[in-house]
Amino acid sequence: MRPTKLPDPPLPDPDFPQLMAQLRARLHRYCARMTGSMLDGEDVVQETLIKANDSYDAQAVQNVEAWLFRIAHNAAMDFLRRRSREQAMFADEDVDAIADTQADPADRRHVTTAALRTFMRLAPAQRSAVILSDVLGYALEETAGVMGTTVPGVKAALHRGRARLRELAGQPDDAAPPPGLSPQDQALLAAYAERFNARDFDGLREMLGQEFRLDLVARRKPMQGRGGEYFTNYAAKTYGLRMTPINVEGRPGLWVDTEADEGAGAPGYMVVLAFAEGKVTGIRDFRYARWVCEGIAC
Repeated sequence: MRPTKLPDPPLPDPDFPQLMAQLRARLHRYCARMTGSMLDGEDVVQETLIKANDSYDAQAVQNVEAWLFRIAHNAAMDFLRRRSREQAMFADEDVDAIADTQADPADRRHVTTAALRTFMRLAPAQRSAVILSDVLGYALEETAGVMGTTVPGVKAALHRGRARLRELAGQPDDAAPPPGLSPQDQALLAAYAERFNARDFDGLREMLGQEFRLDLVARRKPMQGRGGEYFTNYAAKTYGLRMTPINVEGRPGLWVDTEADEGAGAPGYMVVLAFAEGKVTGIRDFRYARWVCEGIAC
Protein backbone atom coordinates (compact mmCIF):
# COMPACT_ATOMS: atom_id res chain seq x y z
CA MET A 1 0.00 0.00 0.00
CA ARG A 2 1.43 3.33 -1.09
CA PRO A 3 1.87 5.65 1.89
CA THR A 4 -0.20 8.79 1.92
CA LYS A 5 1.85 11.84 1.05
CA LEU A 6 1.64 14.39 3.79
CA PRO A 7 1.15 18.02 2.76
CA ASP A 8 4.26 20.14 2.70
CA PRO A 9 4.75 22.05 5.91
CA PRO A 10 4.03 25.76 5.68
CA LEU A 11 6.99 27.89 4.79
CA PRO A 12 8.35 30.01 7.61
CA ASP A 13 7.64 33.70 7.53
CA PRO A 14 10.23 35.37 5.30
CA ASP A 15 12.85 37.56 6.89
CA PHE A 16 11.38 41.07 6.87
CA PRO A 17 14.64 43.00 6.35
CA GLN A 18 15.42 40.73 3.40
CA LEU A 19 11.96 41.38 1.93
CA MET A 20 12.48 45.12 2.27
CA ALA A 21 15.84 44.81 0.52
CA GLN A 22 14.28 42.81 -2.33
CA LEU A 23 11.54 45.39 -2.85
CA ARG A 24 13.74 48.46 -2.53
CA ALA A 25 14.40 48.84 -6.26
CA ARG A 26 10.66 48.71 -7.06
CA LEU A 27 9.94 51.18 -4.28
CA HIS A 28 12.51 53.56 -5.75
CA ARG A 29 11.01 53.30 -9.23
CA TYR A 30 7.72 54.44 -7.75
CA CYS A 31 9.03 57.13 -5.41
CA ALA A 32 11.46 58.66 -7.92
CA ARG A 33 8.67 59.10 -10.46
CA MET A 34 6.26 60.43 -7.84
CA THR A 35 8.75 63.06 -6.67
CA GLY A 36 10.37 63.72 -10.06
CA SER A 37 13.82 63.18 -8.61
CA MET A 38 16.20 60.24 -8.16
CA LEU A 39 17.56 61.72 -4.95
CA ASP A 40 14.25 62.86 -3.45
CA GLY A 41 12.80 59.47 -4.38
CA GLU A 42 15.55 57.75 -2.40
CA ASP A 43 14.81 60.01 0.58
CA VAL A 44 11.17 58.90 0.46
CA VAL A 45 12.23 55.25 0.19
CA GLN A 46 14.41 55.59 3.27
CA GLU A 47 11.56 57.25 5.15
CA THR A 48 9.27 54.41 4.05
CA LEU A 49 11.65 51.70 5.26
CA ILE A 50 12.16 53.39 8.62
CA LYS A 51 8.39 53.67 9.16
CA ALA A 52 7.86 50.09 8.00
CA ASN A 53 10.58 48.70 10.24
CA ASP A 54 9.12 50.51 13.24
CA SER A 55 5.55 49.33 12.70
CA TYR A 56 5.82 45.87 11.09
CA ASP A 57 3.67 43.18 12.69
CA ALA A 58 4.00 39.78 11.03
CA GLN A 59 0.61 38.69 12.37
CA ALA A 60 -1.24 41.75 11.06
CA VAL A 61 0.44 42.24 7.67
CA GLN A 62 -0.81 39.72 5.13
CA ASN A 63 0.73 41.22 1.98
CA VAL A 64 4.08 42.82 2.72
CA GLU A 65 4.56 44.31 -0.76
CA ALA A 66 1.15 46.00 -0.83
CA TRP A 67 1.67 47.23 2.74
CA LEU A 68 5.10 48.72 1.89
CA PHE A 69 3.79 50.43 -1.22
CA ARG A 70 0.93 51.90 0.78
CA ILE A 71 3.44 53.42 3.20
CA ALA A 72 5.56 54.64 0.26
CA HIS A 73 2.53 56.21 -1.39
CA ASN A 74 1.60 58.08 1.78
CA ALA A 75 5.21 59.18 2.31
CA ALA A 76 5.45 60.43 -1.28
CA MET A 77 2.17 62.35 -0.96
CA ASP A 78 3.37 63.91 2.30
CA PHE A 79 6.58 64.90 0.55
CA LEU A 80 4.66 66.52 -2.30
CA ARG A 81 2.42 68.40 0.10
CA ARG A 82 5.42 69.69 1.98
CA ARG A 83 7.08 70.79 -1.22
CA SER A 84 4.21 72.33 -3.12
CA ARG A 85 1.39 72.55 -0.55
CA GLU A 86 -1.02 70.81 -2.86
CA GLN A 87 -4.25 70.19 -0.99
CA ALA A 88 -6.43 68.28 -3.45
CA MET A 89 -5.24 64.89 -4.66
CA PHE A 90 -8.06 63.96 -7.02
CA ALA A 91 -9.73 66.11 -9.63
CA ASP A 92 -13.42 65.61 -10.44
CA GLU A 93 -13.75 62.79 -12.93
CA ASP A 94 -16.66 61.47 -15.00
CA VAL A 95 -16.05 57.85 -14.05
CA ASP A 96 -19.12 56.53 -15.89
CA ALA A 97 -17.75 57.84 -19.17
CA ILE A 98 -14.56 55.78 -18.84
CA ALA A 99 -14.87 52.23 -20.08
CA ASP A 100 -11.42 51.04 -21.22
CA THR A 101 -8.58 51.05 -18.69
CA GLN A 102 -6.19 48.83 -20.65
CA ALA A 103 -3.08 50.63 -21.83
CA ASP A 104 -2.37 50.17 -25.51
CA PRO A 105 1.26 49.65 -26.68
CA ALA A 106 1.64 53.33 -27.54
CA ASP A 107 0.52 54.34 -24.04
CA ARG A 108 3.02 51.96 -22.45
CA ARG A 109 5.79 53.32 -24.67
CA HIS A 110 5.01 56.88 -23.55
CA VAL A 111 5.06 55.78 -19.90
CA THR A 112 8.26 53.75 -19.99
CA THR A 113 10.24 56.40 -21.87
CA ALA A 114 8.94 59.41 -19.94
CA ALA A 115 11.56 61.36 -17.98
CA LEU A 116 11.10 61.84 -14.25
CA ARG A 117 10.24 65.51 -14.68
CA THR A 118 7.57 64.58 -17.22
CA PHE A 119 5.68 62.66 -14.53
CA MET A 120 5.67 65.81 -12.45
CA ARG A 121 3.42 67.42 -15.07
CA LEU A 122 0.65 64.97 -14.13
CA ALA A 123 -1.69 65.53 -11.21
CA PRO A 124 -0.57 63.44 -8.18
CA ALA A 125 -3.41 60.91 -8.46
CA GLN A 126 -2.84 60.46 -12.19
CA ARG A 127 0.88 60.13 -11.62
CA SER A 128 0.46 57.47 -8.93
CA ALA A 129 -2.09 55.45 -10.90
CA VAL A 130 0.02 55.44 -14.08
CA ILE A 131 3.23 54.48 -12.25
CA LEU A 132 1.61 51.68 -10.26
CA SER A 133 -0.38 50.29 -13.18
CA ASP A 134 1.83 50.88 -16.22
CA VAL A 135 5.34 50.96 -14.74
CA LEU A 136 5.03 48.41 -11.93
CA GLY A 137 2.22 46.29 -13.40
CA TYR A 138 -0.25 46.47 -10.54
CA ALA A 139 -3.86 45.41 -11.13
CA LEU A 140 -6.62 47.98 -10.65
CA GLU A 141 -7.61 46.56 -7.27
CA GLU A 142 -3.99 46.56 -6.07
CA THR A 143 -3.49 50.12 -7.27
CA ALA A 144 -6.65 51.23 -5.48
CA GLY A 145 -5.40 49.58 -2.28
CA VAL A 146 -2.05 51.37 -2.43
CA MET A 147 -3.64 54.74 -3.20
CA GLY A 148 -6.42 54.34 -0.66
CA THR A 149 -9.16 54.99 -3.20
CA THR A 150 -11.69 53.05 -5.29
CA VAL A 151 -11.30 51.12 -8.53
CA PRO A 152 -13.45 53.72 -10.37
CA GLY A 153 -11.16 56.43 -9.01
CA VAL A 154 -8.12 54.56 -10.33
CA LYS A 155 -9.77 54.10 -13.74
CA ALA A 156 -10.44 57.82 -13.95
CA ALA A 157 -6.91 58.76 -12.93
CA LEU A 158 -5.42 56.26 -15.41
CA HIS A 159 -7.56 57.55 -18.24
CA ARG A 160 -6.56 61.15 -17.68
CA GLY A 161 -2.93 60.37 -16.88
CA ARG A 162 -2.39 58.34 -20.05
CA ALA A 163 -4.07 61.00 -22.15
CA ARG A 164 -1.86 63.67 -20.63
CA LEU A 165 1.30 61.64 -21.30
CA ARG A 166 0.24 61.24 -24.94
CA GLU A 167 -0.06 65.02 -25.16
CA LEU A 168 3.31 65.58 -23.52
CA ALA A 169 5.02 63.05 -25.82
CA GLY A 170 4.29 65.34 -28.77
CA GLN A 171 5.50 68.50 -27.08
CA PRO A 172 9.05 69.82 -26.70
CA ASP A 173 10.57 69.39 -23.28
CA ASP A 174 10.32 72.92 -21.95
CA ALA A 175 11.26 72.06 -18.39
CA ALA A 176 14.13 74.08 -17.04
CA PRO A 177 17.44 72.20 -16.93
CA PRO A 178 18.99 71.60 -13.53
CA PRO A 179 20.92 74.60 -12.22
CA GLY A 180 24.60 74.70 -13.02
CA LEU A 181 27.33 74.10 -10.46
CA SER A 182 29.30 77.02 -9.11
CA PRO A 183 32.95 77.36 -10.22
CA GLN A 184 34.05 76.45 -6.68
CA ASP A 185 31.94 73.29 -6.68
CA GLN A 186 33.24 72.36 -10.11
CA ALA A 187 36.82 72.75 -8.91
CA LEU A 188 36.21 70.64 -5.79
CA LEU A 189 34.43 68.00 -7.84
CA ALA A 190 37.29 67.83 -10.35
CA ALA A 191 39.82 67.54 -7.50
CA TYR A 192 37.84 64.70 -5.91
CA ALA A 193 37.64 62.79 -9.20
CA GLU A 194 41.34 63.37 -9.92
CA ARG A 195 42.40 62.05 -6.51
CA PHE A 196 40.09 59.06 -6.73
CA ASN A 197 41.32 58.11 -10.20
CA ALA A 198 44.91 58.43 -8.94
CA ARG A 199 43.98 56.23 -5.94
CA ASP A 200 45.08 59.03 -3.64
CA PHE A 201 42.76 58.04 -0.80
CA ASP A 202 44.76 59.94 1.82
CA GLY A 203 44.24 63.03 -0.33
CA LEU A 204 40.49 62.31 -0.38
CA ARG A 205 40.42 62.03 3.40
CA GLU A 206 42.06 65.45 3.60
CA MET A 207 39.14 66.90 1.62
CA LEU A 208 36.60 65.87 4.28
CA GLY A 209 35.15 68.55 6.54
CA GLN A 210 34.63 68.24 10.29
CA GLU A 211 30.86 67.80 9.88
CA PHE A 212 31.07 64.90 7.45
CA ARG A 213 28.27 62.44 6.74
CA LEU A 214 28.48 59.21 4.73
CA ASP A 215 25.44 57.47 3.22
CA LEU A 216 26.30 54.21 1.46
CA VAL A 217 22.79 53.69 0.10
CA ALA A 218 21.25 50.22 0.56
CA ARG A 219 24.29 48.70 2.24
CA ARG A 220 23.03 46.42 4.98
CA LYS A 221 25.86 47.16 7.39
CA PRO A 222 26.36 50.87 8.06
CA MET A 223 29.85 52.31 8.09
CA GLN A 224 31.17 54.29 11.01
CA GLY A 225 33.80 57.00 11.34
CA ARG A 226 35.03 59.70 9.02
CA GLY A 227 35.23 57.66 5.83
CA GLY A 228 38.16 55.52 6.95
CA GLU A 229 36.57 52.16 6.22
CA TYR A 230 34.85 53.59 3.16
CA PHE A 231 38.05 54.66 1.47
CA THR A 232 39.92 51.60 2.71
CA ASN A 233 37.38 49.32 1.02
CA TYR A 234 37.69 51.25 -2.23
CA ALA A 235 41.48 51.02 -2.04
CA ALA A 236 41.43 47.26 -1.38
CA LYS A 237 38.64 46.06 -3.66
CA THR A 238 38.67 48.26 -6.73
CA TYR A 239 41.38 48.84 -9.27
CA GLY A 240 39.81 50.02 -12.51
CA LEU A 241 36.95 52.25 -11.35
CA ARG A 242 37.04 55.76 -12.78
CA MET A 243 35.03 58.78 -11.71
CA THR A 244 33.80 61.56 -14.01
CA PRO A 245 32.25 64.79 -12.66
CA ILE A 246 28.53 65.20 -13.47
CA ASN A 247 25.60 67.40 -12.49
CA VAL A 248 23.02 65.32 -10.58
CA GLU A 249 19.79 67.32 -10.45
CA GLY A 250 21.75 70.47 -9.77
CA ARG A 251 24.05 68.84 -7.21
CA PRO A 252 27.74 67.94 -7.57
CA GLY A 253 28.13 64.31 -8.47
CA LEU A 254 30.39 61.70 -10.00
CA TRP A 255 29.64 58.97 -12.49
CA VAL A 256 31.56 55.78 -11.66
CA ASP A 257 32.54 53.67 -14.67
CA THR A 258 32.86 50.04 -13.54
CA GLU A 259 33.67 48.21 -16.78
CA ALA A 260 37.43 48.05 -16.20
CA ASP A 261 36.79 46.53 -12.79
CA GLU A 262 33.74 44.33 -13.41
CA GLY A 263 33.82 43.61 -17.15
CA ALA A 264 32.23 45.00 -20.29
CA GLY A 265 28.60 46.00 -19.86
CA ALA A 266 28.82 46.28 -16.07
CA PRO A 267 26.40 48.95 -14.84
CA GLY A 268 27.89 52.14 -13.50
CA TYR A 269 26.56 54.17 -10.62
CA MET A 270 26.74 57.64 -9.15
CA VAL A 271 28.16 59.31 -6.08
CA VAL A 272 26.64 62.61 -4.94
CA LEU A 273 28.73 65.02 -2.88
CA ALA A 274 27.89 67.95 -0.62
CA PHE A 275 30.31 70.81 -0.11
CA ALA A 276 30.62 73.56 2.49
CA GLU A 277 33.43 76.05 3.00
CA GLY A 278 35.68 74.27 0.52
CA LYS A 279 35.32 70.84 2.13
CA VAL A 280 33.34 67.66 1.44
CA THR A 281 30.59 67.48 4.06
CA GLY A 282 28.59 64.61 2.60
CA ILE A 283 29.03 61.57 0.36
CA ARG A 284 26.00 59.68 -0.92
CA ASP A 285 27.30 56.58 -2.70
CA PHE A 286 24.90 54.48 -4.80
CA ARG A 287 27.27 51.56 -5.42
CA TYR A 288 24.83 49.14 -3.77
CA ALA A 289 21.77 50.84 -5.30
CA ARG A 290 22.53 50.92 -9.02
CA TRP A 291 18.84 50.63 -9.86
CA VAL A 292 18.57 54.33 -9.01
CA CYS A 293 19.81 55.14 -12.52
CA GLU A 294 17.70 52.45 -14.23
CA GLY A 295 16.00 53.97 -17.24
CA ILE A 296 17.31 57.41 -16.35
CA ALA A 297 20.03 59.36 -18.09
CA CYS A 298 22.57 59.82 -15.28
